[in-house]
Amino acid sequence: MISYLQQNLFFTALLFLLSLNWNCSSSKSITANKTENTKNPIMEATNYWNQRSNAEAIDKAETYINKAIEQNPNDFESSILLGKIKFTQAYFLEENQSAKELLFYEGKEICKKGVLSHPDFIQVYNNTNGDSSIKLLSSLANSPESVLAGLYWWGQNLAHYLNNQSVINRINHRELIEVIMHRVLALDPGFDYSGPYRFFGMFYTKIPGLEISQSLSYFNQALKTNPDFLGNTVFMAEFLYQKSGNREKFNQLLNDVLKVSLTKHPEIMTDNLFYQKRAQFLLENESSLFE
Repeated sequence: MISYLQQNLFFTALLFLLSLNWNCSSSKSITANKTENTKNPIMEATNYWNQRSNAEAIDKAETYINKAIEQNPNDFESSILLGKIKFTQAYFLEENQSAKELLFYEGKEICKKGVLSHPDFIQVYNNTNGDSSIKLLSSLANSPESVLAGLYWWGQNLAHYLNNQSVINRINHRELIEVIMHRVLALDPGFDYSGPYRFFGMFYTKIPGLEISQSLSYFNQALKTNPDFLGNTVFMAEFLYQKSGNREKFNQLLNDVLKVSLTKHPEIMTDNLFYQKRAQFLLENESSLFE
């Protein structure tokens, strides 16, 4: 028979082993939590953003960049990345119109704050004369190159937000948008693969009273300088040829986009994949777009 002392020693040893196991598990858990907490949120967000062909990766990028902004609300690069994420979610992924508009709105507000709180812009603003509205427009027209990306994504999100607002609302914002995007055009016309040209091609289809030739001129310039970036072709079909009612050209351009081999230009493969999906969506909804 097992003596009382032996039983006592057995249970003592068992409890000791269990405590070791618990401490080990706790230590692993604490280490894991520390590892999670010490991750650089900007690096993590950028890493997931670079995998953005996966919608889940975009969500994770948003989560991490929000953490970065919580830690440093005035970090310009974090704000601009979040603005790009909002634009991508709204334009390519979200189907609900109200949700789209909210994402564009959030994107433009984030980028606006990033620009206006940037030390280089503040210096320009403080050295500019005039009342508040004139002073702001003058400062934007002379913005430093360091806020270029912020201006661009502010303008893109703002214009797309306004696309489904009232005509009067678009007209009221026209001067602000033109000042912002003309500054981008002056600083770097090739930014985002002829993004400023692509932007004005789209924007001038949404302002009443303008000749469609203005839009065509900007789109032609975008295609001339960056013909392999499918966004230039998709925007031209979606905005110019839908606006002009040219269904044949709309159909032709979008089908041409779908025939492009994505591996031909690996540096823009992810962006081109998104625009091929957009082209497919537009073709599937062609009938309703030309009603």
